[in-house]
Amino acid sequence: MNMCSKCHKDMMLKQEQAQLAASSLGNIMNGSTSNTEKEPVVTATSVDIPAISVEPKTASVDIPESDDPKPKDGPKRCSNCNKRVGLTGFNCRCGNLFCAVHRYSDKHDCPFDYRTSARDAIAKANPVVKAEKLDKI
Repeated sequence: MNMCSKCHKDMMLKQEQAQLAASSLGNIMNGSTSNTEKEPVVTATSVDIPAISVEPKTASVDIPESDDPKPKDGPKRCSNCNKRVGLTGFNCRCGNLFCAVHRYSDKHDCPFDYRTSARDAIAKANPVVKAEKLDKI
């Protein structure tokens, strides 16, 4: 069909959406509310170009898309000053993201208790070992 890879992917995506729209319209026309995979979709292979151009309006209203990739989150920002940090952000133990200025716990009033966590780590790494005072013969 002499298409580049991007145009081919777009065409295939539109055909899949047309198939979903045709099957949902068929279900609505037949009165069934369940979406079963066993029903043959005859109109999906014979979809012409005008049906594709009309289809996106019905697809966005009728079919909730569950296979969408997760939408991109906004730019990563410092939790304290709202500055963009991008890849250079620092994750704190309190669970927030900070810029280079606010990365230290005293700069952003960190609620995480470092002293207790350090004590627990030392206690776990160094268990108490008690030997018997007298050797038994």
